[in-house]
Amino acid sequence: MQSWVLTLAFWLHMAATVVWIGGLFFQALILPPVLRRLPERGQVLEALSRRFQPLAWLSLAVLIGTGLTQMAANPNYTGVLSIENSWSRAILAKHLAVGLMVCVGVYQTWVVQPALARMAILEARAPQADHAPLLRRQDRLARLNLALAIAVLAFTAIARTV
Repeated sequence: MQSWVLTLAFWLHMAATVVWIGGLFFQALILPPVLRRLPERGQVLEALSRRFQPLAWLSLAVLIGTGLTQMAANPNYTGVLSIENSWSRAILAKHLAVGLMVCVGVYQTWVVQPALARMAILEARAPQADHAPLLRRQDRLARLNLALAIAVLAFTAIARTV
């Protein structure tokens, strides 16, 4: 493999990681305390989610493509589902964590996001409506995804050092 291809793959992979995990960090730790102070929190959360989700899905696509490129170039890679060494076990754990992150993202995109959109409409009509359960669910999902992202980073570090 050409060295410039691998260099580009590493750079894009790191950039996509920063976008994805940075967004998760923001959603899990920065946004919830700010939203608790806003009366129109559903509208704000829905707008932010609508803005971040396309970036997150694009980052995931970039991560998959560049990750496969990097994996194929790694001397520890011995084939698909060949789990013969510590590197391949760490990569398998990493991919399982990413798979869980994707499942959480799918749920957020196709279940929580539409509920947030409905919540934003209801807030505009009836600001006193109680949307705490939906906001708590969104907070829990954001924290879960951040914890999984931290696990992905840990598994990556393990794979790089074995």
